[in-house]
Amino acid sequence: MAYAIGVLVMVVGLLLSIGLHEVGHMVPAKKFGVRVSQYMVGFGPTLWSRTKGETEYGVKAIPLGGYVRLIGMYPPAEAVGNPEAKGAVGRMIAQAREASAEEIRPGEDGRAFYRLSTPKKLIVMLGGPTMNLVIAVVLFTIVLAGFGLPESSTTLAQVSQCVLPAGAPARACTATDQAAPAALAGLRAGDTVVRYDGVGVTSWTQLQGLIQHSGGRSVPVVVERNGHQVTTTLTPIEAQRPQIGADGSVVKAADGTTVTTSVGFAGISPSTALVPQPLSTVPGFVGNALGQTFAVIGTLPARVVDVARAAFGTAPRDTTSVIGVVGIGRFAGEIASDNVSGYGLGARIRDMLGLIAGLNLALFAFNMIPLLPLDGGHVLGALWEGGRRQVARLRGLPRPRPVDIARMTPIAYGVFVLLAGMGVLLIYADIVRPVNL
Repeated sequence: MAYAIGVLVMVVGLLLSIGLHEVGHMVPAKKFGVRVSQYMVGFGPTLWSRTKGETEYGVKAIPLGGYVRLIGMYPPAEAVGNPEAKGAVGRMIAQAREASAEEIRPGEDGRAFYRLSTPKKLIVMLGGPTMNLVIAVVLFTIVLAGFGLPESSTTLAQVSQCVLPAGAPARACTATDQAAPAALAGLRAGDTVVRYDGVGVTSWTQLQGLIQHSGGRSVPVVVERNGHQVTTTLTPIEAQRPQIGADGSVVKAADGTTVTTSVGFAGISPSTALVPQPLSTVPGFVGNALGQTFAVIGTLPARVVDVARAAFGTAPRDTTSVIGVVGIGRFAGEIASDNVSGYGLGARIRDMLGLIAGLNLALFAFNMIPLLPLDGGHVLGALWEGGRRQVARLRGLPRPRPVDIARMTPIAYGVFVLLAGMGVLLIYADIVRPVNL
């Protein structure tokens, strides 16, 4: 049941994200006088629709996108000089112009999208992706400031019973193993360290440093246990442990062996808790996530090839592989049904919100690709048209004709086919060779 609820929450989140994306296009378009004939969430057969004013609002069967139909997206043939349709490609472009022109009712030419100024076109076309970016920022703010990031706490998750050599595989303690100092001191899992050697403890990093610098000395330790403070004496031993570099990774010698150093060792492990972050961390977090998203898009062809090799061959599916809607749904189900992060219901909600926020970042970044039928293609056309007009104005030349963006129709069809093929491949790969959390 929990798995199904997780999938349902993700579907609803996806539909809301798509719906708000289209609202981002529709509202400014109507504000600028463009007639919006349709507002649809999904593709394929219409499940429900209702006409209000001059716009039909509806939901379609396949929740993999949406659209708003703005009349006059392409300039008609007479507006771009009545170019001759040559060959199959020329006829395809001409048909796109004609289909766009047919949507313009008599006397409505002034309400066509192609009539808008460049700034207004940019506002309309960037409205959708910007809405996804705003959703992502809001959700990441809730995740970071409301729930927090996982950090090691001063509450003990585990107390070792013996001291194992550095690098030794985990095993049960034997009678010949040296007893761990924390076990000898009577510390227990669930204890929260309050003071160490007279110093108030506020973080795991601080406690770790105090222990490492007190090897061989007996120090008083105060812990909170079941609501009461308990004082004991801990004598950390000098033990060889892996040296950790500035980047947090284990330092390796030239021959590949682990570099060790002598530090105080107690034999305790921290539990992990969600620690709310200040609002000042949100811009940097979102910027880093957005940079990673654009990096994935930049290497998308190679990543899709890797997915195909894994789906149809024996190559393993990398854990950082791109995933489709099935994979996203599986992640949502796993988050809801299994305590993947280990922090209870709050962390499940946090992880679900983070997943939806990441999806909105991906929708923003992907739609900014400057190719039709994506929003970035229309943005590129508007910028090109605006640039030509500015050059003509500065040179004292007549105002140029509208950019014949219909000429990008063959590219739009090609991109659509590629995206559809990639979507089918990802669905297949997510079923036969899934990526699991």
